[in-house]
Order: sequence, then C-alpha cells, then structure tokens
Amino acid sequence: MKPELLAPAGDLERLKIAFIYGADAVYIGGPALGLRANAINFTFEEIKEGCDYAHKLNKKVHVTVNIVLHNQEIKLVKDYLKKLEDCGVDAVIISDPAIIEIALSETKMDVHLSTQASTLNYETCLFWQKLGVKRIVLGRELSKEEIKEIIDKVNIEIEVFIHGAMCAGISGRCVLSNLLTNRDANRGGCSQICRWDFNLLDENKNLLEGTKPFTFCAKDLSEMPYIPDMINLGITSFKIEGRMRSIYYIATVVDTYRRTIDAYLKHPETYKYNEYYDNILRTCANRDAIPQFFNGLNDETTQYYNGRVEISNQDFLGIVLDYNEETNIATIEQRNYFKKGDIVEIFGPNIDIITYQINDIWDENNNLIEIVRHPKQIVKLRINEKLFKNNLLRIKRFDKNNNM
Repeated sequence: MKPELLAPAGDLERLKIAFIYGADAVYIGGPALGLRANAINFTFEEIKEGCDYAHKLNKKVHVTVNIVLHNQEIKLVKDYLKKLEDCGVDAVIISDPAIIEIALSETKMDVHLSTQASTLNYETCLFWQKLGVKRIVLGRELSKEEIKEIIDKVNIEIEVFIHGAMCAGISGRCVLSNLLTNRDANRGGCSQICRWDFNLLDENKNLLEGTKPFTFCAKDLSEMPYIPDMINLGITSFKIEGRMRSIYYIATVVDTYRRTIDAYLKHPETYKYNEYYDNILRTCANRDAIPQFFNGLNDETTQYYNGRVEISNQDFLGIVLDYNEETNIATIEQRNYFKKGDIVEIFGPNIDIITYQINDIWDENNNLIEIVRHPKQIVKLRINEKLFKNNLLRIKRFDKNNNM
C-alpha cells in the first residue's frame, strides 16, 4: 500500500511548495481553534484557495481544530466547522470529544483524531472507531511492534509522525509553559520551556560549580532509516511536523521522503538505504534527528541534556523563478549569500539532483557580478541542464558517497 505523504503548511506559499515537491496532502491551521497561535495561520479565503489548488491536483487539505476547548469557545465550534466545510476542507484534526461529535453530526468532513489525544493502544483506537473517527494520529511514543499490533487489531486509518520536532511532554501534553510563562501550550501558546537552559543547583539552591546548563530538550524525529518497515506495517499516512518551518525546510524534507518512498515502492527487492538523503535531512535543520521511540531504543541518547548548539541554517541559496531553454538561462531569486566559484546543488521534483559550479552571474540589468548578497536579489545563471520554476538551490555539503 502506498502511504500518504502529509506535509505541514504555514501559509499558501508553503502549501503550494509542499504539493509541488511531492506531498499528497497538507495540514494547516485556520483562523481559530488550533494549536499554533504564534503561526500566521490561514484565513477562510486562503483556506478555500488552498483547497481549490489541492483538489485540482487530486490532493487533500486537513485543518487542525485540536485546541483544548474552554467554555468561551464552545459556541463558536459549529459555525467554524461549517465554514471550513464550505471552503472545501477534506478533514479536520480534532482532540476534544465534543468537537468530534459536532463535526460528525453537522458536517461531512472526515474526522481525524489528533496526536494531542495521546492514543497509544488498540482499545482506545477501537473506541474512537466506533464513534465514527476515520483516522487516528498516534502518539509519538510507540515502538514498531506496538504500531503493528494496533494496525492488526483495528480497521481504521493510522497516521504516524515520521519527521520533525519532538515534545518533552507525552504527545504534546505539557504544562511547563503554563507554569513558567502563563502561556498555555495546549491552547496554542507554547513557549518551548523544554528548550530553555536551566542552572543546576544544590540542596541549598546554590549554583553547582563546574556544571553546564541543563535542558529537557528532545532531539528531533527522523524515521528515514525505517521507511520500508513503516510502509510494510500498513501505515496510512506519514506525517511531517513543522507548520512554522521555511519553504526550504518543507521542500527539502518532502522531496527527500518522496524520493525514498517512491524508490522503495518501485524496487522493494533491491532497495538500499540512502545515507546521502539522510545527511541532506540533517543539514536542513539545526538539531540532530533520530528514530526516537520507533526502534525501541529510547534512552539517554534521545535528548540533549547540556552543551547543545543550534546554528541558524544558511544552506538555502535561492529559488528558480524561470528557465529559458533556448539560452539555458535560469532566473534566480536569492535567499542567502553566494558567489562565483561556489559549488551548489539544485533540486526539485522534476529533476535529478544537479551539482553545479557557479560561473558567470548577471544581475537584472545583465551586468556581470561576482557576489549575490542582497535579500531576494534577482540574478541570472547559465545552467545547461533543464530546470523548472520552484526548483531550489542549496549549498553542496556531501557527495554521493557521503563525504563532506
């Protein structure tokens, strides 16, 4: 069975990039009742535009309605869900049983149970199945064997996270943010306390000499080595975390998993794990990424305790706006500094990954220049291999033998 590749999208640009780079569906936040209060989120007009765009490609849009509901919001739910349905939304992702009941009785949208419900066993899956939920987004704290047992015992769609940030709480159920900043993590206001540095104190509350700051921070999730196993389990949907991530992150992660999934499904007998792709994933984020609970080896290596360094990623160099096949000239919008002589990679869904050394660079007025360093500067490069709009340029860090 071919799994759905489900990507995050924080706005219309990222929604379109996710689909262009191979996502089968996206999940987004609407103007209310979601768990990313600090994200831009979509207006109803943008949701409709996104759904229209998706449906023309025979793809789907899911909307998060997974807030922990208080009295003041309950009166909004029915009208809000109706508006989402009118926009063409395919599914809503919900954790609150009351919202689930309203969605099932008042709309025809599919209902997916959010990971916020912390579903970790097959009896709970059977309970939600009887209520009419179509899909369950399992908690991230399950091993391969536990997921298999659930799939074997329950006739319901199963969605599993394959990539992205992890939470120090069980499937996002955390109150550290509430306690220390009065921002409710379960209502969209998480201040990511788990990523803060804390001083270690002795019993008298004195700073312990020679100690480094302590953090609860979990390493990111990456199931890249286990994609064949996950496909063979019969998981319905592979979910990528990151609605607040950049278009470069979305494009890179979606493209890499798309290539990996398709490669295995095309030739499962001869498929070989591609460490080059794994390294590409590691360079597009600023935290280490590991399989976490899936391989059953959840131990002290899954977290950062101290000494963590997060460096802002500067690998994304530019996006292709146009390519002239007669002149082999690509028009590029710059996103980070690059210069003549740099060796870069160009990637996208319509091409094999291209290694290219930057030679002549022309600005918008056709003047030769040596360096591209102005934000979103438009430049032209002569590239003999055919490119397509929305192909991306990045720094080349590895060769196909994984040497840096």
